[in-house]
Amino acid sequence: MPEWIQRHLPDGWTTAQLLWISGIFIVVSLIGSLLLVGWVILRLPPDYFVGEHPPNRGIRRHPLIHWPLVVLKNIAGLILIALGVVMSLPGVPGQGLLTIFIGFMMLDFPGRRRCEKWFLSRRGVLPSLNRVRARWGRDSLRLENEPDCQTSPPS
Repeated sequence: MPEWIQRHLPDGWTTAQLLWISGIFIVVSLIGSLLLVGWVILRLPPDYFVGEHPPNRGIRRHPLIHWPLVVLKNIAGLILIALGVVMSLPGVPGQGLLTIFIGFMMLDFPGRRRCEKWFLSRRGVLPSLNRVRARWGRDSLRLENEPDCQTSPPS
């Protein structure tokens, strides 16, 4: 083990213990990121990406509650983006790009909606998300410019 690692380890730690802890961390982070990303994908309504704004769920909050929640949501989005960047590095397990995308969806900034739709329109992204949703019995996510599969063609 390199000397600079040994200097930062608690006394008495061996290379084997460090490898075990690293392995446990890798497995837990992989499973945790898969569960989090899957949960978010399944919770999105099918028409979330249709229109200029996400569907309104009719939730009204007092401004003293609303604005702190908006700030916390944006902080959580930034944290998810940072974790996604780390997970995108070689050798680090996890769903890096999807974690970045979910963090990106949590941020509030002008043009975000257009960027989300652009990302989903890339080859393979939307079909991959819809495969996960179909496996759990959820309707497919739809984009504005694609035909609605629920309606029959005109006769």
